[in-house]
Amino acid sequence: MTASSDTSPALRLTATSYPGAIPGVLLPAYDRDKVQIGVVHFGPGAFHRAHQAFYFDQLLATDPRWGICAVSLKSPGVRDALEPQDGLYTLAQLDAQTTFRIIGAIREVLVAPEDPPSVFARLAAPTTRLVTLTVTEKGYTLSSDGGLDENHPDIVHDLAHPREPVSAVGYVVEGLRRRFAAGLAPYAVVACDNLADNGWRLKAAVVAFAAKVDADLAAWIEREASFPRTMVDSITPATDDALRARAQAATGLEDAWPIQREAFTQWVIEDVLPADAPDLASVGVILTDDVRGFERAKLRLLNGVHSTLAYAGVLRGHETVFEAISDPALEALARDLMVKDIIPTLTAPRGLDLTGYAEAILGRFRNPEIRHLLSQIAWDGSQKLPFRILGTLTEALEAGRSIERLAIPLAAWMRFVALRVGAGETITDPLAERLTQIGASMTGDAKTDVAAFLALDSVFPTALASNPTFVAALEKAYADLG
Repeated sequence: MTASSDTSPALRLTATSYPGAIPGVLLPAYDRDKVQIGVVHFGPGAFHRAHQAFYFDQLLATDPRWGICAVSLKSPGVRDALEPQDGLYTLAQLDAQTTFRIIGAIREVLVAPEDPPSVFARLAAPTTRLVTLTVTEKGYTLSSDGGLDENHPDIVHDLAHPREPVSAVGYVVEGLRRRFAAGLAPYAVVACDNLADNGWRLKAAVVAFAAKVDADLAAWIEREASFPRTMVDSITPATDDALRARAQAATGLEDAWPIQREAFTQWVIEDVLPADAPDLASVGVILTDDVRGFERAKLRLLNGVHSTLAYAGVLRGHETVFEAISDPALEALARDLMVKDIIPTLTAPRGLDLTGYAEAILGRFRNPEIRHLLSQIAWDGSQKLPFRILGTLTEALEAGRSIERLAIPLAAWMRFVALRVGAGETITDPLAERLTQIGASMTGDAKTDVAAFLALDSVFPTALASNPTFVAALEKAYADLG
């Protein structure tokens, strides 16, 4: 009976079944039975499985030492989905032509609260040379000033019971303590969440925690352990039943938790990893001494233009990034902002062609397979715009360059707030109450309306809000969008 006429249930994706996937599906290019575990990863959510695990999957084709032990700090969901599949899952790389790949890099999934000894054993194993994390910014248990939050309930618990941790920091420290006691070298710790100076902040938190437990341990971590800063990037939409059905149709195998992401992916790591670390550069990871340069380029070129498309796109009746970038006027605005306004404020780090990067971003926006809602990108504008737009605009002002285009996303945000409030919709923003009041007071007069927003000193610094060149450009942009 042919596959097309067979109505029997599809086989579950497993180590036994995956070699029989429909031709065209990319399969692990290595013998999984020979893979060792060299990486412990905390937080095996969708982004890790779409991003870091993808890189290690490629690396295993030439070096079998870098299989992953995935550790969930709370939920058993990933373990329950992947354990019956021998850790295998499908990755759909969304592009004009979508590619399906079976990822085999995860060799073990542990749920920390259920089995702490197994987690400790992996952390203390001589073969473990890398610990990676995607635990969200909250998972680093940092205070508002960026240091370890000693009042966080998880940290309070872990400092009282350091051998029975519940936090990511607590587990990293306990693993390092066991290696220190055994005379082993520390593992490198690679934070992969979008947090500025993530590695440095995590190291400071780990050392501060360790100092409360053992001063000698803290000194050893400070001296010997590597915590590189990183930058990660790839849009990873949530898994839904439509993806499950699509993955099954493409592979011929049932997968409880397939993952999808755009074809573009980027991983930048500060070049301070120890000599025995995996050769990640061989599979496309960028090792650099200027992570901040990459972060700055991403923040201004990608995130800044994303926000521009969000606010201007909604005003023009669009719903998604794809729709917005398909609008010739918005595509021209995005390109001009990048090439004429943003790139002149950037110094390219070694290994990054800014013009090529800008073109790649525009290509990502044009991906018809990614349904990225403008309304979601528009959330939290009062927090995002100072970092995404105002830095570029301020530097352009100081250099005497035109800020006419750079005023557009700010004016579009103001118009967006007025539009949402006028429609009786909720503003998603930490300043929602104040913005709602401002939005309700809008008269349509550029001078009056802009002045009301410029009074938000947490968004607009006083020196900028009182700059006549800036105010004039903003009032003009606001009037033009009316």
